[in-house]
Amino acid sequence: MNTERPGGDLADRVHGGWLGRIAGNMLGKPVEQGEVWTRDRIDGYLRRAAALPLTDYLPEPADPAEAAVLRPEWRSCVRGRIHGSCRDDDVDYAILGLHLLETHGFGFSTEQVGDLWLLRLPYLQTFTAERAAYRNLANGLKPPLTATYDNPYQEWIGALIRADVYGWTCPGDPVRAAGLARRDAVLSHTGNGVYGAMWAAALIAAAFTASTVRDALDTALTVVPASSRLARTVRRVASLHEARLPWEETLATVAEETAGLGWIHTVPNAAVLTAGLLYGDGDFTRTIALTVRGGLDTDSNGATAGSVAGVLTGADAIPARWREPLEDTVRSAVFGFDGVRISALAERTLRLAAGGPQAPGGWLPFPHDHDA
Repeated sequence: MNTERPGGDLADRVHGGWLGRIAGNMLGKPVEQGEVWTRDRIDGYLRRAAALPLTDYLPEPADPAEAAVLRPEWRSCVRGRIHGSCRDDDVDYAILGLHLLETHGFGFSTEQVGDLWLLRLPYLQTFTAERAAYRNLANGLKPPLTATYDNPYQEWIGALIRADVYGWTCPGDPVRAAGLARRDAVLSHTGNGVYGAMWAAALIAAAFTASTVRDALDTALTVVPASSRLARTVRRVASLHEARLPWEETLATVAEETAGLGWIHTVPNAAVLTAGLLYGDGDFTRTIALTVRGGLDTDSNGATAGSVAGVLTGADAIPARWREPLEDTVRSAVFGFDGVRISALAERTLRLAAGGPQAPGGWLPFPHDHDA
């Protein structure tokens, strides 16, 4: 594969990354509440709807009691009701990252990430570590203090979900991708929270050239400290998979070993994500289905798994049942981007990935974006 020129395979894979992220996010969104929607409960829901094995978006709930505990967005995220993607922070940050690179280039600073949050992202559409960092920014604090002051979420999954764009724009260059992700992540995270972002960006960058998903995972581990809990947990999942332990037993084993960290912490979610990727074995549908069935932060994990699988397969190989309901449209809380076309996001990402020029003045408005 030639990752140094625009068009062809690179264009298809970048587009696949965007489609995969959005489809995986939509798949996991209705059951995004790890304390409620355990693996057993998710599979019970699917079994009652005759939807196992899971090969499409989640079915509608069979009874009102189940509907009451789904995320309120479920009505626009289940089969037959999807008309474009619903708004979600897992997609907002990918859009914001693209805008960051177009505006400031690959030499952006952590301070510029924060400035863009304040300018383009509504405060109440941020959560956990991002909301703490946003509040700290608004109060005049500067990085890295924005990540550490009154922020108990420093190792949660927020920085990881912001990392995809750095992988998409650094195809085949995981070290560069990880460096960019780190510069973004330290605005709000420390320790394994930062390592998770670096690992995810490197994983996506490696997926452009890796021969297998295991190769991409092995490459991604080289950018984070081998002694970190994140790296040890990812290696643990890989070893259980290599030992041919069933997927369910692998997740049960690692869940016990990471007990107490909480359902939004980076480390247990990296375990679910790694298992989904390895047991999915390059198949797009199986990868995102297993990842979401793994529970915890289902929409975030589904989004990252979909991004990796979409890069590995390319957009054209993603089954139509995942692509067509998205109607090439994204809802977003990022100012100036609501209603943007997925294909337009992919084209602009490709321009950066292929080393093309940035948008004039760092900002190229969409046709509907008259206020940007």
